[in-house]
Amino acid sequence: MTVRYQAIAVAVAATVLQAVMLIAFAWPASELAPRDLPVAVSGPGAAAMADGLRARDAEAFDIVTVVDAAAAHAAITDREAYGAIVTDGGAPTVLIASAASPAVAQQLTRIAQQLSGAPVPLIEDVVPTDPDDAGGGGFAAMVLPLVVSSLAAGYLLSLAVPSIGARLAGLGLYAAGAGLSSAAIVATVLSLLPGPHLALAGVIGLVSVAVSATIVAAGVVSGRIGLGIGGLTFLLLGNPLSAASTGPEMLPRPWGTIGQLLPPGAGASLLRSVAFFDGAAALAPTLVLLTWTATALAVLTVAALRPGRSADTSVPEPVSVA
Repeated sequence: MTVRYQAIAVAVAATVLQAVMLIAFAWPASELAPRDLPVAVSGPGAAAMADGLRARDAEAFDIVTVVDAAAAHAAITDREAYGAIVTDGGAPTVLIASAASPAVAQQLTRIAQQLSGAPVPLIEDVVPTDPDDAGGGGFAAMVLPLVVSSLAAGYLLSLAVPSIGARLAGLGLYAAGAGLSSAAIVATVLSLLPGPHLALAGVIGLVSVAVSATIVAAGVVSGRIGLGIGGLTFLLLGNPLSAASTGPEMLPRPWGTIGQLLPPGAGASLLRSVAFFDGAAALAPTLVLLTWTATALAVLTVAALRPGRSADTSVPEPVSVA
């Protein structure tokens, strides 16, 4: 291929990539709306409030009726509901959890106001965001740096470290260092997350190694093609579908569910659970992250144990791990 055709190929590829990135990042944001969003109602007017919510949009809310305000609080703190509307004959009380999703909290408040007719309904933020991140924007902005830095770690280990054993050691060191340092930054320097430092470090380390180890494993199996596919998957799908600023139920179906099966989305959900909800609903995202990590490490271990693979080349070539 001549230099001219190489330039044309690069220009076309960059143009296509730009178009794909615009769609990947802008489309989910433009289609935000509640879809089976878990909401609790209680009190004498619970049935009327539930009917009003269904009348607005039959598919918007997954409504559960609870016995009283205490049960509504429990549903929120256990991450079984994003919010609740408690009726007692007067103006309803809207229970929200801005830590779960500031966007959902705002929307639920607005809808309750419209249904009740009260100009300013009583609002109680059961699980608020950190006072230094009142709008939740800082938390939402955390996901992309975690993903990009982990992609970079995976690429550098793949391209610059020749031995698979050394790459495994590098992954372990990166997970520990990234977890401890990033947790210190977000919990103390930036004050975005109020959760325990070591628990946050563990979550961030797990997210980091899930992404970086997958990239390294993809490079070992499929060479540069694997590196490219892995990076594009996490960057163009994982990040915009993470729902870090909204909630998976706010994304178009089935993209909200798919996003939670990728490390960025699972990591964001797990960070919320650990930082704000005492670990409630942490099992599912933890299993997702562990699955990605264990699969990648298994691939690397098998590749390292193959005869002749103890000293890999610095530029990865495809290798069968079957």
